[in-house]
Amino acid sequence: MAGRGDPPEGTPEGLPGGEDEYRSVVFDESFVRAARLQEFSAQERMGEHARAVRSLPAWSRRTGSKQVLVLVLLVAMAFGTAIYLGIRHPYQTPAIKQAEPLRITMIPLAPQRPVPGGTPAELYAHSPAANFRLGASGINLPGARRTKNFSESQVMTALTTAKDYLVESSLDPDVLTGGAVRPVRVLLDPDQLEQFDRSIATPAADGRHAATGWLVRFDPAKVALADTHVRVQGTLRFAEAGPDALEVTSDHTFAYALRPVGVSGPGANQASLFTVRRELHFRFDRDDLHQHRAELLVSYIQAGPQACSADASGTLRPLLAGERATADGPAGTDPYATGQATAALCGSLSPGAQPSP
Repeated sequence: MAGRGDPPEGTPEGLPGGEDEYRSVVFDESFVRAARLQEFSAQERMGEHARAVRSLPAWSRRTGSKQVLVLVLLVAMAFGTAIYLGIRHPYQTPAIKQAEPLRITMIPLAPQRPVPGGTPAELYAHSPAANFRLGASGINLPGARRTKNFSESQVMTALTTAKDYLVESSLDPDVLTGGAVRPVRVLLDPDQLEQFDRSIATPAADGRHAATGWLVRFDPAKVALADTHVRVQGTLRFAEAGPDALEVTSDHTFAYALRPVGVSGPGANQASLFTVRRELHFRFDRDDLHQHRAELLVSYIQAGPQACSADASGTLRPLLAGERATADGPAGTDPYATGQATAALCGSLSPGAQPSP
């Protein structure tokens, strides 16, 4: 039977091996077109001085390879240009703005007469805090609206973070008398943590490192909360501080019912009110908004009843039921002294700010 490539009558005689014998000298079409010499047609050879063959230009065979070479060169040039511009770009990298240190002003309010005592309910009912709300419900958020450079959701994030800071630093019982600081610390910009930690570890009345500038704190060895439901009233406001920052200002008054610790006798269970007004200025850059944290720029505190001579940088020093401020005020300030200026400020607590008899 004939093979798949043989004619029906088989391989012709006289051609040993068939076409396989000439396969090595058969040229395909691409080989013929690529030849340097090409034979003229019969009509072309009839002309005078006609040549039998003509030479094909060398570039016709190398057109494809040249295009590849040009493409490689273009890619290399583009890659090199990109690297050069990445290293030698004409724009300066914007400087990273660090958070400013907190500025603290603490003003003790000295009572003009003995501190009234009673049960927390009686004291609140006969004080200006009678209509204050309880706890976090007294820290109301204003309506958030978009600004020129910040969306409504970003404004709401700033307001919510400021409220969280007020709640943790002014209402958390563990912070008020338990010595806890982490609930407040985690809400601060990392650039301010060193100042915060130093204020907690070694408080000082230098306008920068008072622990009570960051949070409300009482000495648990002397004072306890007679009522964990703190009365609160105040406002929150916001505004842009440039294209990359929002500012929130809080102004709240907190009324605490306190009782003495380690005291026996008839007045041991009597409570008294202690009032703290805190005005805080927060700043939020875009990273702060994303990380749910704040930069605390200004802390202005009025707190009483306290004696003017009391050092309230570490803990607030309330005068409790039946106590009165001593006659001696703060020590005199010497303008010729060198070193850190520590001029004392003190106010007089209005009788109307205390519970009526």
